[in-house]
Formats: sequence, C-alpha cells, structure tokens
Amino acid sequence: MESQIQQIHQQLVDKKITCTALIQERLDLLKANTNNTVNQLLEDIALNLAKKVDAKINNGDTIGLLEGIPFGIKDVYMVQGTKTTASSHLLKNYKSAYTATAIQKLLDAGAIPLVKENCDSFGHGSSSENTIFGAVKNAINPNLVGGGSSGGSAVNVAKNYTVFSIGGDTGGSIRQPAGYNNIYGLKPTYGRISRYGLMAYASSTDCVGPLAKSIEDIRIVLNTMSGKDVKDQTTYASADINTENLTNINGIKTVGYFKNFIESDAIDAQVKADFLTTLDKIKAKGIAVKALDFFESNTLVSTYYTLAMAETASNLSRLDGTNYGERVESGSLKETYAVTRSQNFSEETKRRIVGGNQVLSQGFSDKIYLKGLALRDQISSNFEKDFNTVDIILSPVTPSTPPKVGDSLKDPHAMYLSDAYTVGFSLGQLPTFTIPQGTATGLQISAAKNNDELVLKFANFLKDTI
Repeated sequence: MESQIQQIHQQLVDKKITCTALIQERLDLLKANTNNTVNQLLEDIALNLAKKVDAKINNGDTIGLLEGIPFGIKDVYMVQGTKTTASSHLLKNYKSAYTATAIQKLLDAGAIPLVKENCDSFGHGSSSENTIFGAVKNAINPNLVGGGSSGGSAVNVAKNYTVFSIGGDTGGSIRQPAGYNNIYGLKPTYGRISRYGLMAYASSTDCVGPLAKSIEDIRIVLNTMSGKDVKDQTTYASADINTENLTNINGIKTVGYFKNFIESDAIDAQVKADFLTTLDKIKAKGIAVKALDFFESNTLVSTYYTLAMAETASNLSRLDGTNYGERVESGSLKETYAVTRSQNFSEETKRRIVGGNQVLSQGFSDKIYLKGLALRDQISSNFEKDFNTVDIILSPVTPSTPPKVGDSLKDPHAMYLSDAYTVGFSLGQLPTFTIPQGTATGLQISAAKNNDELVLKFANFLKDTI
C-alpha cells in the first residue's frame, strides 16, 4: 500500500475532502468499533484542530505533510489534559499534566490525535488482555488476540480507524501486534526517539515507535519524532531518512538468520516453511544468506524478563496512591500502600513486581540480576560480532500464530515464550522492523545500532521480492 499520509494530504490540499469530515468519519468508526481498541476518544480536541486545518486551507495557506492526519496514541503516553490510564485501575482517573515529547512533535507538525488506545496494563502482556477495558480483538479474526502490549494501536491501524498509531516497544510490544494484524511496526534504535512522557516499564529497553500500513508512512512519522531531547539523556541526534535512499540496496550483500530459531521445536511448521521459502527468494536475488548461532530462546526470554521485571518493580514503586492513582485507605500508612497496590494492580502487574523485587533482593541479586546483566552484555557482543559478517538479520516475528482470546491469561508462561523471537533485539537495543509478509505473522528485520535506514531499505526490497 502506498502512503496514506501523502494521499490524504493531497486530498486536503485539492479540497476533495475537508479535514473536519475526515476526522468525524474516523471518530464515528472508533465509536462503533467492537474490537475494544478505545480507552478514551479525544473528540473535542480532534475536531477543534480539524477546523483550524480547514481554515488554513480555505485561506490559501500551505499545510504541512502531517497536518490534519488522524493518529492514535497508546494509553501510556502523556497528553496534557487527557486521561492517561495505562489501562489500569490504579490510574483510571489520572489526568496528564504535560505532553510526551514524541507526541508533542507530532502535534507541532499538525497531526490530529483521535484516541487513547487500549493496551496491556502498564505494558505488562503480549496479548492486550491484561486491561480494565476488555481484551483487544484481532483485526483479522476477532476470536484471536490483538497482540500486545500495543494491541489497540495495531488494530486501529489495521482497521483504518487511524492512519498511524504510536505504540511502545519494550520486548516486542510494537512488532508482535503488528505481525498479528498484518501491518508494519517499527522499534527504532534505542534512544532515537525521546521516552520523556512515556510511562516507564523497563527503562533500558523502552522504545517509542510507529505502526502504519506502509513503509513510507513509517518513515515520515519516524523522522518527525526522532531527535535529541534534553529531557531524556539517552537520546541522540539523528539524520532524517530520505525516500530516495530506500530504493538502493547495493549496500546489502549478506542476510543472516538464527538457525536455532528455525530449528526450535516451538516453531509452527508452516511458519518455518514460509520463512525458509523467503530465504530462497532472497538468495535468488543474488544476496547471500548465512546461518548464525545465537542464544537459546529460553535464555533470551529469561534474561529479558529478569531485567524487565526488576526495572518495572523499581519504576512502579512510585504508584502507591499518595502522589498518583486511586488511594484505598486502611489502618496505617503502610497498610494503605499495601491495600492500594494490591487492589489496583492487575494479577500480571503484581506478578512482575513480585518477580522484580525478588531478583533485586539480598541473596538473589548476585545470582540472578547480575547474571542477567552479564548475559545482556554477551547478547550485545554477539550482535556486534554478527554484524561484522552480515548486513541484516531476518527472523519470524513469532514462533506461532495468535492465540484465542482467553488462552494467554490461563498460561502466562506460554505468553512469555511467545516473545522468544523479539526480546533479543530489545536487549541489543537494535532497530527492528516488522513487515506483513513472509509468514502468517510477518517477518522481522534487524540491523546494527543506528542503522534504522537499512531496515526500512531492506523492507522496501522485500515488498517487491516476496
């Protein structure tokens, strides 16, 4: 699919549509949707902004490429004056006092926010069922999960309720739901986009990223959000990615893949067969394909969850009903904290906090947490070694197709294992891009740090190849 952003922009400029009519149409679709993607409609904000865009056009003023384009926001981003609930009981009435940097950049470019989108509470989940707003239903088959934790964002894009949405990816939370719903989803290099105003899950791997229906729309939104931010010291300055640069793949000589991912007993037979077919098509284009050794899936998952749970236990310690959230009074201050957190956190969130506190506790931190940090360093070193011999690493997004709604809640361990192919790239802080081709849940393209342009370039190549 070609760029919806450019198509709608031209329609607005040519006065074939009005921005107000466009926004009202998408708002009506969101109101009527049965996929449980909406936490809060931003109707008044959206329509007021749309009127301003129409006034500019009627006055003959030039509008920017993103001006008037409707988008969605995962409900973990601050937008001043709106509720930011993280799909949780604790923050169900919390109002943002400021706006996240990435969202502010989109607003400054004229994009129009329509909706705060349903997700796993605090990003804790891989199915968008761990939410007070009801499970997000898959855009293709509503009996299946929408994926997580950015499930509402992915489904809204897939159903054309939003032109693009902004998700958050910690261990695969953009890439996996993008794969489950047949759209594009990018986790950029860690630090390319500011995390300021994003509710922290695991600070060392949290990334802001876009979901859309075309590579070009991903590129446009990525360029808009990228850049150094004094409010986030992990950010860095990055050059814009130009469309012209995505058509030349001369720099891509060798594609690698992790053979233990493909030889695993956990992978679905059809996903494996489709992935191998894709490798054959790449070879037929004269690009070398190389099998790589990597850590076992269980090691990747356990390393990721050890570190992520430790970080989320720390990050969520501030939520006790004193400064933020729904306070539940009890006999003493200590009991009030305990009851507030016990009643207002979901079972999955409590599971991750307890696990995180355990691995950080005396007697466990040396054996578990420090070992996790050492393994993360080894994983990063392994990537550096691999990218000395290959330009791109290709993998399935998930080992199997989406589960039915309800199944993941019954088996959290199986839910964790569904992240087996995504968490390694998060630990390496690499740019990784899901494309809706190659297997039932898409393909994942990764490159070395700061090579975001390369993953978009290879995606553009695969679009016409497989």
